[in-house]
Amino acid sequence: MLATMQLAELAIEVRRKNIKNVHLSVHPPLGHVRVAAPFHIDDTTLRAFTIDKLSWIRAQQQKLRLQERESELEYVTRESHFVWGKRYLLKVIEAEAAPKVVWQGRRLTLQTRPKSSFVQRAKTMENWYREELRRELAPMLARWQARLGVTVADVFVQRMRTRWGSCNDSNRTIRLNTDLARKPRECLEYILVHELMHLLERKHNAQFSALMDRFMPEWRQRRNLLNRLPLRHEDWLY
Repeated sequence: MLATMQLAELAIEVRRKNIKNVHLSVHPPLGHVRVAAPFHIDDTTLRAFTIDKLSWIRAQQQKLRLQERESELEYVTRESHFVWGKRYLLKVIEAEAAPKVVWQGRRLTLQTRPKSSFVQRAKTMENWYREELRRELAPMLARWQARLGVTVADVFVQRMRTRWGSCNDSNRTIRLNTDLARKPRECLEYILVHELMHLLERKHNAQFSALMDRFMPEWRQRRNLLNRLPLRHEDWLY
């Protein structure tokens, strides 16, 4: 069930779901606000909850407005692309062969069929980033599951437009944004640990922060690093 709540100049998207708690989120690039709420919470209570969070909402929106944006991608030769936080100039080669990406030394090469479209080139790159993230993730996941004493049923790597990761503690699955392969490895590790930690503590409360402090004392520095990095330029969908 989808509705809109108007608070002063803010139009807040409200989704009613079969969940236990209220979830408030602010999404890039312009600070679109969403509230996911259980069916049993009435509009008056939900409105009071959101008003109480107005200062937090505006602070998050200000951060998004100030965050740098990357140049729009075209997938052409000498265009900048990032792999694990480092910048590479892309070289595009057309060939009558299966599309692929080769990352070797300081070179990042996209092999594509002649007259390939923007969509086809983007898909090839996206698939490569997904597999690169999976490769890097495998030993990291095994290490942190052992450290935390948790086990996930599955990890999904996919393009996520509004978040870096998510956890479904009911079915013990996590989802990670493919774009993390473009950020420094410590950012991927931070997001992975953050989502795994939700298997020990569902909410973002004092207990959650204490667990993060215990197992990854520098997690705030990693979070700040990820938040400072430029956002990908694209048409965001809500």
